[in-house]
Amino acid sequence: MSTPDLSVDTSTPSELEVPYSSLEYRRHQMYPRLSAAEIQSLRRFARPMSFKAGELIFETGHAALGLFVLLHGRVRIVSRDSFGRSTVVTEHDDGHFMAEMAQLSGKPALIDGIALTDVETLVIEPDRLRALIVADAQLGEHIMRALILRRLGLIEQGLGPVIVGNGDDARLIRLQGFLRRNAYPAMVIDARTDPEALTLLGGMTTGPADFPLVFCPNGSVLRAPDEAQLASCLGLVPTFESSHIYDVAIVGAGPAGLAASVYAATEGLSVAVFDQRAPGGQAGASARIENYLGFPTGISGQALAARAFQQALKFGAHLAIPGKVMDVSRHDGVFLLTLLDGQRISARTVVVASGAAYRKPTVPGFERFEGRGTYYWASTIEAKLVKGLDIVLMGGGNSAGQAVVFLANFARSIRVLIRGADLNASMSKYLIDRINSLPNVTLCTRCALRRLEGDEAGLTELHIRHEEAGVDEVIPTRHLFLFIGADPTTDWLSSSGVELDNRGFVATGFARSEHGLSEASARYPLETSVPGMFAVGDVRSESAKRVAAAVGDGAAVVSQIHAYLGQLTTAAA
Repeated sequence: MSTPDLSVDTSTPSELEVPYSSLEYRRHQMYPRLSAAEIQSLRRFARPMSFKAGELIFETGHAALGLFVLLHGRVRIVSRDSFGRSTVVTEHDDGHFMAEMAQLSGKPALIDGIALTDVETLVIEPDRLRALIVADAQLGEHIMRALILRRLGLIEQGLGPVIVGNGDDARLIRLQGFLRRNAYPAMVIDARTDPEALTLLGGMTTGPADFPLVFCPNGSVLRAPDEAQLASCLGLVPTFESSHIYDVAIVGAGPAGLAASVYAATEGLSVAVFDQRAPGGQAGASARIENYLGFPTGISGQALAARAFQQALKFGAHLAIPGKVMDVSRHDGVFLLTLLDGQRISARTVVVASGAAYRKPTVPGFERFEGRGTYYWASTIEAKLVKGLDIVLMGGGNSAGQAVVFLANFARSIRVLIRGADLNASMSKYLIDRINSLPNVTLCTRCALRRLEGDEAGLTELHIRHEEAGVDEVIPTRHLFLFIGADPTTDWLSSSGVELDNRGFVATGFARSEHGLSEASARYPLETSVPGMFAVGDVRSESAKRVAAAVGDGAAVVSQIHAYLGQLTTAAA
């Protein structure tokens, strides 16, 4: 896998899959020393703070006040793990600043900052830090790059929560994937083979149902948590001021939602973004996108989403990830969104960018194998699981093609099952050509999945039907990758009154009349039947299901939101 040009790259750590040792030559960018002129420039965003020798400036598991600029003194940065061990990350002296990505958004710190001497600092709180990064472009670039590279260092060293479980347990893989897609560092220990697991579990009463165990930085221990419980323990779920009314609430942080959040935030709108799992949506599962403008060597979907996520943070969007919206209603011209945890958020407009949910095969007993040999995306986590093995992939779209090309670097063989006669109608030619050149990939056309068989560990074989020949085949495999499309995620809109087309997608603008819906046309092309509610990306009826098209929707909707809000202001006057 190629690595982006890091000399100008400010991507989030999650995309940079390089050994930590390769960061050594970038220490001058990870830990830059600010000049007197730069310190003078940032003083207007900061306030002074002093600490005595031995004091904690910030502490693991607790939200730090912000970014600290060290004027005088020396500070040691230390990571503490659940074994009680401390690892020295670095030491700072005059002119250095202390922070990583958590301090940009006010999340709990992943490290300790300990004053080795009496120190004088300037502290820049998260909202002021974002203002500084935007106001002083050159200094902001240095700070952003350093914050991102420092998070990368923590990820590569495995500093953060410790997850203990069986390496191939679907629950562990799901938690590991959740943290990875949210660019959050973690250490994974196999309870069956790692001697450190015995040390960590000593004195604990555990059973199979307790795994995976998660040892959080704040000292809490979670037994078989779901993603929401883990996010809560790590302090990833934000709280909202109930009296504040946002200009726009964006539901979904895929390419469309992230584009809308970046453009809306840069144009001065107050923005809240919600996604129940991680940035990127389905695009985040794409191993490599090679037909996106501006990336001639390709970019992973996760990398693209990660960059957009950091841009949204930089410009002040309030991102609640994970944050699941359960319901939306409209009262007196203001939308009220209810989250899974009971919080309620008010907004003048809503952008529906919730995308689509992965489609599942309609075969008997499929639920038994959910997470036990079946996958809906292909990342480095899954690639390690299938190294040297025979696997099967279902699907004939571009996402399926990108997954095949990526997994072919790891698996011994890949059987690709499609219902059609060939790939020409559903996949880009460059991907078809590449798949045809792979010696370990076999395409099975006119194939239908009949049933799955397994044992206590999970999937063991697939039963398929060759429709043209009228014969059945059994394929031994423990790994089935599913890229068979998706259905619109619109369940949270049930009480909103918004009109859907005959396939369940949200109808907007002129497309509404084409589906026999109400004749009253929306005032804006991306507006739904509910005034002030817009839809973008894959969830929108008649949209092109492509990353570039989704980003275009997200950019275009902002001008329409401005126009709508302008009309509200005029009407109020």
